[in-house]
Amino acid sequence: MPIVEIAFHHVENSAPVEAEIRARIGDLERIYDRLTACRVRVDQRASNSNGTIPPVVRIELGIPGTKDLVVSHEPEHLQRKFQRPDLQNAINEAFRKAERQLSDLKTSRDGRTKDVHHDTPNQLPGQVAEINVDDDFGFLLTASGGLLYFHRNSMLSGDFDALNRGDAVYYIEDVGDTGPIATKVRVRNSKAS
Repeated sequence: MPIVEIAFHHVENSAPVEAEIRARIGDLERIYDRLTACRVRVDQRASNSNGTIPPVVRIELGIPGTKDLVVSHEPEHLQRKFQRPDLQNAINEAFRKAERQLSDLKTSRDGRTKDVHHDTPNQLPGQVAEINVDDDFGFLLTASGGLLYFHRNSMLSGDFDALNRGDAVYYIEDVGDTGPIATKVRVRNSKAS
């Protein structure tokens, strides 16, 4: 259960509105069960004589391993979307955006976790063709005779500083800014090769 904080500024706090916000926070928890905090601020920043400027609903979500996810909107957005926007429209719109961003985050994190398990079949054998320890990069010779750039940070196993020309490695081929590169480079165990 995340820490929940609900604040009202220049808006009258009502039990039904707070209950609605708590229910919507429950929806966010069902989407992403690792929330550590949820802070909701309802703020009537501006007003006019006919009361058509809606309040701003700002949601801050605490998520482990990443900076807080912040969702907010400006009143102009609601005024373009709704003929007479009100507090309920502002709450619905803010939580709709929060739900979408949490779903996207969950999908990307789930995909990242699953990809790690699927790398082994995609590994290709190669060998170190050139190594430049001082500048943190090298080139791998592929089975087809091509050269692929790789960076020190691409090493998943083995010691970059101890690499020598001809060392056997496994790698994943990917596309970088300038073309094909080697990523997820692992030194092949000499017993296994």
